[in-house]
Amino acid sequence: MKNLFTLITILSLCTALNAQEIVGSWHGTLKIQGVDLPLVFNISQTDAAYAATLDSPAQGAMGIPVSTITYTDSELNIKVQNLGIHYNAHLNAEGIFEGTFKQGTFSLPLELTQKSTETKAVLRPQEPSKPYTYYSEDITFRNSKDNIQLAGTLTMPAKTGHFPAVVLISGSGPQNRDEALFGHKPFLVLSDYLTKNGIAVLRFDDRGTAESEGNFVGSSTYDFAKDVESAIEYLKSRPEINKDKLGLIGHSEGGIIASIIAAQNNDVNYAVLMAGTALRGDQLLLLQAEKISAQMGMDTTVIKQNQEMASGAHQIILNEELSNHKLKDSLMNYYTLKYDAVLTPQQKMGMVNQLTSTWMVEFIRLDPMDYLSQIRCPLLAINGSKDLQVPAEENLSLIEKAATQSGNTKMIVKELDGLNHLFQECETGAIAEYGIIEQTISPIALEEMLAWIKLQVN
Repeated sequence: MKNLFTLITILSLCTALNAQEIVGSWHGTLKIQGVDLPLVFNISQTDAAYAATLDSPAQGAMGIPVSTITYTDSELNIKVQNLGIHYNAHLNAEGIFEGTFKQGTFSLPLELTQKSTETKAVLRPQEPSKPYTYYSEDITFRNSKDNIQLAGTLTMPAKTGHFPAVVLISGSGPQNRDEALFGHKPFLVLSDYLTKNGIAVLRFDDRGTAESEGNFVGSSTYDFAKDVESAIEYLKSRPEINKDKLGLIGHSEGGIIASIIAAQNNDVNYAVLMAGTALRGDQLLLLQAEKISAQMGMDTTVIKQNQEMASGAHQIILNEELSNHKLKDSLMNYYTLKYDAVLTPQQKMGMVNQLTSTWMVEFIRLDPMDYLSQIRCPLLAINGSKDLQVPAEENLSLIEKAATQSGNTKMIVKELDGLNHLFQECETGAIAEYGIIEQTISPIALEEMLAWIKLQVN
């Protein structure tokens, strides 16, 4: 799903207390299996307390809230609770923090200095360079239901012809047409590969993002589905596109959107779900948090406590009779009655605001099985075996169940060994790996999708 950090509850327990000035940006580089991963701790001070955020530029993760920061007698302690990060360091005579960075089971030395470190550009060997060997056109189309104009790029094997086509649907969070995240451009790589192999591709900026109009904040998965249906209508208006061979490829939340549309729109002739979930939103969030926490080596007792807290909040949200105002009150009462001893007022308010956003409420309540069981067109669902965000076993088994319920013998599920949520070949599947892996999409996944699509359109 987009990047995990948009789902992390904002925590800010900031203490500290030493007169020595440490305010500013502190730069360091972790050495992980021969790869440099630059980190930046941004430390500020309000009254007598310190606060901080963490940046991981190579991973596209900026402004991650620090849970706790203390600085006493030249000793710095920083914790990012929800990511299992702990940094302990001593400020030496040269003004350099010398310490140890821990995350889960990993422990690595890390020096921090206020001098910005030069980092090598991470290679992205799969990204295509202009001039392309095919036709590429920047286009706009209109979502007439919401009266917004969306911007994207249409690539075709040639300027003229009659081509099968797919619409690419991005994951959660505001994404541009390339689905740019963690320094990668998965949809640029995917569209390049498919177009070179005879498939026209439309990819577009999410509403309110890059060159597209509209408001991303306040929109739900169902709103994004309307944008995709507008993209289908646009393709139908192009004489170069074969209207009988239109398909969808959705990644992560985009897979849910593809399922919704494929179940209801007869213009969709086939669909591919790339790590598209079949679990109801609340169940996916709990499973995702459990898998990621365990991979980071978080204590099982803490994981269990976090699961119980989140599950209780989700049960309140699943009550569709509550208005947004009553929902906020109910959640605040829940946190106050059960977790007042461990949550500050600021933490409770942050969690309530996050959980009551339009997108989050609808996502928690949304059950993809309602749509998967209605799909009649051919569908390919693929997941990486090391995907921690949309775990393969739990989701693919449900999609198989949906195929049985609907009698759709053209629904195929495949688990791709050794791939993560972005379909990269990886070691652990950890989100921390996404940005430092050079590969954007494994050829295994690309070839699997192309071979299946060609069976549908030839």
